[in-house]
Amino acid sequence: MGNPLLTFWHMLVEPRPDEPGQPLPEPGSPESPVRAVPATGAIFLVLRRMRVPFIVLILVFSISVLGLTLIPGEQPDGGTEPMSFFDAFYFMSYTATTIGFGEIPYPLTIDQRLWVTFSIYLAVIGWAYAIGMLLSLLQDRAFRKAVETQRFARQVARIPDPFLALVGYGEAGALVARTLDARGRRLVVVDRSQDRIDALALESLRADAPALSANTRDPDTLMLAGLTNPRCEGVLALTDDDESNLAVVQAVHLIRPGLPVVARAEKPTTCRRMQPFGEPTVVNPYDAFGDRLRVALRTPSLAQLVDWLILPPGTPLPPRTDPPESGAWVVVGAMRAVAEVVDDLQAVGVRVTVVDPAAAASEGTGPEDQGFAHLAADAVGIVGAADRDTLTVSYVDAARRANPSIVVVARQESPANDALFAALAPDVLLVPSEVVAREVLERLSNPHLWQFLQSAKEQSEAWAAQTLDELVARVGEPSPTVWEVLIDEVQAPALCRSLAAGPVTLGQLMASPWVRSERLGLMALMLERGPERILVPDESLEVAVGDMLLMAGASGTQRAWDATLYEDDLLAYVMSGEAVSTSWWGRRLFG
Repeated sequence: MGNPLLTFWHMLVEPRPDEPGQPLPEPGSPESPVRAVPATGAIFLVLRRMRVPFIVLILVFSISVLGLTLIPGEQPDGGTEPMSFFDAFYFMSYTATTIGFGEIPYPLTIDQRLWVTFSIYLAVIGWAYAIGMLLSLLQDRAFRKAVETQRFARQVARIPDPFLALVGYGEAGALVARTLDARGRRLVVVDRSQDRIDALALESLRADAPALSANTRDPDTLMLAGLTNPRCEGVLALTDDDESNLAVVQAVHLIRPGLPVVARAEKPTTCRRMQPFGEPTVVNPYDAFGDRLRVALRTPSLAQLVDWLILPPGTPLPPRTDPPESGAWVVVGAMRAVAEVVDDLQAVGVRVTVVDPAAAASEGTGPEDQGFAHLAADAVGIVGAADRDTLTVSYVDAARRANPSIVVVARQESPANDALFAALAPDVLLVPSEVVAREVLERLSNPHLWQFLQSAKEQSEAWAAQTLDELVARVGEPSPTVWEVLIDEVQAPALCRSLAAGPVTLGQLMASPWVRSERLGLMALMLERGPERILVPDESLEVAVGDMLLMAGASGTQRAWDATLYEDDLLAYVMSGEAVSTSWWGRRLFG
């Protein structure tokens, strides 16, 4: 037997798709019926679970009203006449709801009072049964999940600004969420763990982030998170499960092609499987760390420059490492997990010996074996990347006992072991979640800075040292603010008007708009002109409309630079020394 309440609800809110005036939506559009997101699950659950209690209440009320219409009542003139259906319905309505206005329209007879007494107790039983079922429903996990899902869907639909869908709120996801929120980006968060979603509710974020605990591999979850919402500007797949991240990449490519996706993948096979689906940005923490280690060994000045530029503005300049010039390295870990690190070390001519802890017992290379002690004594560095932190610590400790001067690079798997690795004090520490978060933020916050860093990694140590020294001399040792500016009518209207009258060099724009004889503490890191990319362009270079400039400057210089590009009188003063008409308030605003 069907549920009449559900049937009525479907007829009320869901018109037939083949009715006149109801065109079928295009496949893949937000209105498409394919795998539609349930928007009324809680209502359906109430109608389904409360069917019997509703029927019981209706029967109790109907029987009570019917009895009053059949039992004769005494009239003022001495005659007898039963209540009308309206009077009986009205009387039972305020009696069953415990309001009690008295006996109407005339005082009741003994027979009527006996029937009302019976009806009152019958109504109490009916209400007790219905309320008990309702309380049970409110505690039902499925009902609470349906209500939570509907609330989440409404919150996502009401976000007025562009937002990013963050799938996975682990260590990396939490770091990314906090940083993006501080930069004013809106987020929608999905994670399979309810505990992580509860932890998000305790975060002191500037803007509310709708969050849902759900299956991250289910495309419906992405639909709920706003995948088809036109204000969704990208998806971040940062779970610690490669298959879940792959499922997100596939769903985004098939449901909304062209939407930017940044995905985490720790296995090289997963990276390759992701690429055909819209060529997403794939972040492999071990590949990123191996690349960083390679740069640190080959060009330590470049490693120092890269670390400095991606640090929050105002952070002191990190020290320059002094890596060993030659010698063998020992890498501890399963080959499938350390393959990227081994490849990067071998790319710079380093001889590498891999110690697999799983085979250590048979090969005599356990942390307490003499075979490993001999390897460590003859090596200049060790990379500890076992699958368990305790095993990594054991190997690092054994290596230091065999060779106190050995360079230690360690990978920390669990964030719970922060104190342990702080006491271990490796020369370089890899925390995969932090590596992922840093690379994601680099690519999202300033794509041109990411391009600059990738191009800089192909440069020589001498170039890196000269660039770093020049940048420090211009902006000081606290890490600079890095921003990009497009020379067009929106971001640089005054400069565009000046270029129409004659050439302007990059160096001319470096003067302070308040005191022309003083130079702004900034430097151009990169200039893009069409397909051409120039690293650290010479200040004699003439700028042109359409150029994209990547700038780095000390605190406060960005506002002065923007004012020069925007205000005609300030640009004229910088170019020729003409008097500036900017008011006192304007100088305080841009200064």
